Amino acid sequence: MSARVPDEDGPEPELRPEHLPTRPDALQCPSCGSSNVAQVLGDNGGVSYVCTACGHIWS
Repeated sequence: MSARVPDEDGPEPELRPEHLPTRPDALQCPSCGSSNVAQVLGDNGGVSYVCTACGHIWS
């Protein structure tokens, strides 16, 4: 059994989306602006993207 030993400064802060660093080069959905985007294989081996927030698909 292993136990996590807290740092001397206290417990680690909870990571929430508003605390995560933003990347200016992150891909965003052109429909809703969300950065929840997955890269998928498109027709004929091309690359397409799908927004996991609104379902918009583009290439």
